[in-house]
Amino acid sequence: MFCRCFSYAAFGDMAPRNLLTGFGFYHPYWLVEFANGAIVIHLTGAYQVYCQPLFAFVESTAARYFPECKFINNNMEITIPFGGFNPYKLNMFRLVWRTAFVCMTTIVAMLMPFFNDVVGILGAVEFWPLTVYFPVKMYIVQKKIPKWSTRWTLLQILSTKTKPGLNMTGCINLFNRDMIELKSELKRKFH
Repeated sequence: MFCRCFSYAAFGDMAPRNLLTGFGFYHPYWLVEFANGAIVIHLTGAYQVYCQPLFAFVESTAARYFPECKFINNNMEITIPFGGFNPYKLNMFRLVWRTAFVCMTTIVAMLMPFFNDVVGILGAVEFWPLTVYFPVKMYIVQKKIPKWSTRWTLLQILSTKTKPGLNMTGCINLFNRDMIELKSELKRKFH
């Protein structure tokens, strides 16, 4: 966010989408590849964190609606031959459902134009409640901060005013950029 804001401040609408290669910086190759690898590691972890609630919801709902189904409710124990580990419990429904979900989201990502911007908008919308609003509210309750104290007021401003404004600005910017690109793409293809 910091880099993106300063890039926009410096270059305006001409700021490149990819800050690594947008300025013609391709050498040394290993540095660009290292940065892309770090992005892959980051996105893999983020994908796991944000998908776990959906996985848990679908799996618990399926178990509730189909309590007799062995495919959904039975775990196969797989013994690990070395290290003295406990047997690994493999649930076939979980394996099939999660694999299908990852495949479908990958296919949608490949087929959908402007996928990065859509992910950016969804990330901006979902990032704030999970990482700012709820933790601040939990902190206030856990520390028993009195209402209308200076600390309580500042935390309320942080959790309810600051981040939603930044997220909304980011969403508007992404939407505006998508419309400009779509317009120029349509002009190029049909004129």
